[in-house]
Amino acid sequence: MTTLIYIYLFILGLVFGSFFNVVGLRVPNKQSIVYPPSQCPHCQHRLGVWDLIPIFSYLFYKGKCRHCGLKVSPIYLFGELITGILFMWIYFITGFSGELMIGLLLVSLSVIITVSDLKYMIIPNKVLLVFLPFIILARFLFPSQPIWHYVVGFIVGGGVLLLLVIISRGGMGMGDVKLFAIFGLIIGINQIVLALFIASVVGSLIGITLIVLKKTQKKQPIPFGPYLALGTLITYGYGDEILQWYLSFLLQL
Repeated sequence: MTTLIYIYLFILGLVFGSFFNVVGLRVPNKQSIVYPPSQCPHCQHRLGVWDLIPIFSYLFYKGKCRHCGLKVSPIYLFGELITGILFMWIYFITGFSGELMIGLLLVSLSVIITVSDLKYMIIPNKVLLVFLPFIILARFLFPSQPIWHYVVGFIVGGGVLLLLVIISRGGMGMGDVKLFAIFGLIIGINQIVLALFIASVVGSLIGITLIVLKKTQKKQPIPFGPYLALGTLITYGYGDEILQWYLSFLLQL
């Protein structure tokens, strides 16, 4: 039974991941997510059923449009695959509980903003506003801590990044501020600082690596939303264990 649940969630994640790709790529351009139907970004040929099967279509056609033969961005493949894997992972750490709904909302928001931020360096307000009421409702219905933890997490998450925006004079976008405030509402005050720390470390390491490999310039802006999402996901799944390890490490010094 458990295996069937994982298979179901993986397939569900693939399907939703395909939709999240559409949302992340179209909303920043102020395009409808319904019309026009899915089409090749190069030749604008409307895609058929066989072109829209998650993962399979991309691999079967070797990452190319079967109509014009031009390469299709691998972001479609990764968006679908990562969503499927993360849907299973959320169930692994929450089981059937209210947290499952919250975790799936977190994954869904993270995938969409990662696609949009990597592609356009934009975190759309429309996406955040759609997710916010569902996250508020889910978190208030299924709190694992006192409600004020999440309210303060929302304030601190947005407040800390807003302070960084002011200090850096626009070195970080307001989309990051709003996004991290919502993440604070999900994980609460106890873990929001850890999420920011992980995001900053990972972002710095990847940024330095890209500069060393001459894939980017020193002052070239980088999208920070995906790192905030990664830091929050890691903290959501393993924050308590990380904090306990860190405290035990300090006691041994």
